[in-house]
Amino acid sequence: MRQIDIQRMASEARLNAFHYGVLGWCALIIIFDGYDLAVAGIALPSIMKEMAIQPGQAGLLVSTALFGMMFGNILLGTIADRIGRRWAIAACIALFSVFTAAAGLCSNPLLFGAARFLAGVGIGGVMPNVIAQMTEYAPRRVRSTMVTLMFSGYSVGGMLAAVLGKNLIESYGWQSVFLAAGLPVLLIPLVLKSMPESVAYLVRRGRTDELRRLAASIDPTYRADANDRFVIVDADAAAAETVAPVAPISQLFRQGRALSTLMFWLSCFMCLFMVYALSSWLTKLMASAGYTLGSALTFVLVLNLGGMIGAIGGGWLADRFHIKYVLIGMYVLAAVSITLLGHPVSTGWLYLLVGLAGASTIGTQIVGCAYAGQFYPNAIRATGIGWTLGMGRGGAILAPIVIGVLVAMGLPLGQNFIAIAVPGLVAAVAVLMIDHGRSASAAAGPGNAAGSARLADVPRNPANSNT
Repeated sequence: MRQIDIQRMASEARLNAFHYGVLGWCALIIIFDGYDLAVAGIALPSIMKEMAIQPGQAGLLVSTALFGMMFGNILLGTIADRIGRRWAIAACIALFSVFTAAAGLCSNPLLFGAARFLAGVGIGGVMPNVIAQMTEYAPRRVRSTMVTLMFSGYSVGGMLAAVLGKNLIESYGWQSVFLAAGLPVLLIPLVLKSMPESVAYLVRRGRTDELRRLAASIDPTYRADANDRFVIVDADAAAAETVAPVAPISQLFRQGRALSTLMFWLSCFMCLFMVYALSSWLTKLMASAGYTLGSALTFVLVLNLGGMIGAIGGGWLADRFHIKYVLIGMYVLAAVSITLLGHPVSTGWLYLLVGLAGASTIGTQIVGCAYAGQFYPNAIRATGIGWTLGMGRGGAILAPIVIGVLVAMGLPLGQNFIAIAVPGLVAAVAVLMIDHGRSASAAAGPGNAAGSARLADVPRNPANSNT
């Protein structure tokens, strides 16, 4: 009987059409997710005017989706380990598409907030699942790059919202940008047909036929045998992969991971505070500084373009240097660039600073998620990412409210940006305190800083490798 560690096979595989297919689907889903999340900030000035609401109320209205995201991160990130990742992702697409479109049909703040909350559950739930999916299937040597490249779709979605927002809002009203978000629901049947299921889920349920087909897709040199037994061996949780039906939350605090888990939560909290403060209020802050609506929306476009560049560049650096210290450097850059946004500079320099702010906030959040995916063992990966994003979501919830209060107080522009920048320094300190020696990637052995699972004494066979 051959024992085949399919997770090891995925880690050591060469890139092929299968990997690009997973990357393409995950990136497309994140583009839709990023669009749905960005539309509220894009349309905020128009919504405030039509619904006659003040800045403090507007911040609370934006935060309703973020409350939903907190529940989605935790609930659907954990449930995926029970029902399978494909169905969890499909459910999330349905939620964020249908209820973002429904928000465009609402005429009062209460109904709008309710629709955005439910959309937020889907927006938040899809994130840990696609990160876990890409981390699981990406070859080890390019894992950070592929995860961050996939998640840069978030910035593409934000840019799409900015580009469409200007034309749609001026021509058809703010409702149109929300109604357009309903289209992704049509892709759910294709997602269920084309997206591979989690390896860990299939192994736990003994679905051997599907595992054979999956192994052949991952490694075209694999030849199925009736005696093949598929396993996943993890230094921390071998039994959990093959026996336990659920990844318990308590596992996040075992094996010396407690402090690091809390530091992941704190850094995510601070990073999401910066991301959502900028995405929710940059348009309004720039408009109050004298820029037209079109110019202010251009800043949002540049912010998200910077986020995409920062995510891809950060992932590339993380595959070549220690991801922990790459993150620390990006957080420090965020604090500096956002602080400088509040000072008078030429338009060209301002665009550069906005781009750097996007790279070191949106981009850093994506690299941080990649780090969380690599830190936790495969058995609890979706749970670990989900709880990191869920606990961090408090920063996203507070940011629009806090900055809305500061804007209502009429503080100088520079002080508003300092309030957004300080969390970057706190996040840098939090990442510094993460014990990388307790991570699954460190357990994989020397030279495998980007790895996701340690290999135990599973016999090596030619079907497991094509490197």
